[in-house]
Amino acid sequence: MNTSTDIDEPARQPRTIRGVNISYRILEAIKSLNGAGVSEIASHVGHSKSTVYSHLTTLEQNEIIVKEDNEYRFGLRLLSFAGRVRDQIGNYDIITAELDSVAEEMDEVIQFGLEEHGRVKYLYKASGERAVVTASRPGSHSPVHSTSLGKAILAHLPEERVDEIIRERGLPARTPNTITDRDNLMEELATTRERGYALDDEENLEGVRCVAAPVMNGDDVFGAVSITGPSHRFSHRHLEREFAELAQETANVIELNTKYSSL
Repeated sequence: MNTSTDIDEPARQPRTIRGVNISYRILEAIKSLNGAGVSEIASHVGHSKSTVYSHLTTLEQNEIIVKEDNEYRFGLRLLSFAGRVRDQIGNYDIITAELDSVAEEMDEVIQFGLEEHGRVKYLYKASGERAVVTASRPGSHSPVHSTSLGKAILAHLPEERVDEIIRERGLPARTPNTITDRDNLMEELATTRERGYALDDEENLEGVRCVAAPVMNGDDVFGAVSITGPSHRFSHRHLEREFAELAQETANVIELNTKYSSL
């Protein structure tokens, strides 16, 4: 399979602060381990216990984490950061209400995502009773090129921005179906714009198919809505008819309600 992206080499990265990177990796470790002690965290991040302990102590003093029974976990102060992020999304309540309604109606997974740092970041996820279990959750991320959410957004970004994302993130294969060639991806994005929705045909996770529609803010893409399910229920026929239509209807409702709520 041709994995060439036909994109120039990435520019030199700006200077970063090592200590901040270590603290971030420690927070990621606490999240992944669902709370842990110094030794386990140090092993997870690959730094000495003394280095990790210094960072943990600093984070604890700033109330970012708390220590209970020799294990560290996230502190409640982080909720204020999460709440502020939601406040920045002016139509967050509109998005959540619409996705909850659709998930209850169809019993599948429906998600809203935005492009940030060249990835799809999940803002909200609603699941019906029959919903397939996926690893995605609010705040987590996935590649843009292998997800329907990502392709729905990419299709409405300037080509210069698409190329920039490819330079930064590449086009790695997630499954045998993943598009890993730039020209093929650009053709897929052109098709997506023409038909009004994007498909993930087991491209990000084998056995799972998705369809997504963009949510526009005038001429700019704000995010996208996706509907996800197992391939045995999400046949190509169902995916490209009722599920695609439902994703587009949901995106339109969010667009309209956002527009009129701001008047």
